[in-house]
Amino acid sequence: MTVDMKTIASDSSDFPSTLKNGLVRPVPTCLWAIGNLGILDRRLLGFFCSTQCSGDAILRTYDLAQALRGAGIPIIGGFHSPMEKECLDLLLRGQQPIVICPARSLQGMRIPSAWRLALDQQRLLIVSPFEKRHRRATAVLAEQRNRVVAALAAEVLVAHAGQRTKTEQLCVELLHGGTRIHVIDLPDNAHLIESGAIPIQLDHIRTMAKRFEGGVT
Repeated sequence: MTVDMKTIASDSSDFPSTLKNGLVRPVPTCLWAIGNLGILDRRLLGFFCSTQCSGDAILRTYDLAQALRGAGIPIIGGFHSPMEKECLDLLLRGQQPIVICPARSLQGMRIPSAWRLALDQQRLLIVSPFEKRHRRATAVLAEQRNRVVAALAAEVLVAHAGQRTKTEQLCVELLHGGTRIHVIDLPDNAHLIESGAIPIQLDHIRTMAKRFEGGVT
C-alpha cells in the first residue's frame, strides 16, 4: 500500500487544540500524520509503562492489554518501552482505533507490516510533531512525545511508572492539572496511588469502556 503522509500546521482548524493547553512546551508548529486522522476526534486513553517492570507488573499488564483490546477502547501511546511494544502487538490484533506517536520524525521511518494492516483497516494513526532532521529517538524527544500523548488523551492509564522517573514526574504533573490517571493496583504503583492516581482492576475496564464508546473529544 502507498503511505500518504499528511501535514497539519498549528494554525489549521484540524490541529488538535489540546496541544495548545500548556502541557506541550513549546507548542509544535506542525504535526505529520499517516493514517486515519478521524481517530483524533475520538476520546483516547493514553497508555504509558516504564522500561523497568517487575514480573508481577508484566503479567498484570498483559492481562490489562487483552481486556482493553476486548473492550475496544481507543488507545494512544508512544509504544517505545519493551512492555509498551508487547502491548501494541496485542492491541493490533484487535479492532479498536490506535494512535502511535513515535519519538522521531515520520519521514524515512519504516512502517512494520502489522501497522500497515491496521492502516489499511482505517483504525490506525501514526502522528509525530518532529521534523525530518529528527531521524532517531532520543530521551529528550521521548519526553516531549509523552507530553503530546498526554495532551491528546482524555484519560491516562499507567501500567507502571518507576519512582523518580520522567514518567512519574509527568503523571504527578497531570494529576495536579486534573487529568484522570489510572494505574494497575500493585505495590509497585503505591507512590502513584498516594499521589492521587486511581487503582484499576480488570473488572473496571467494562465501566471505563462506556466512557469511550463512540465518544468524541
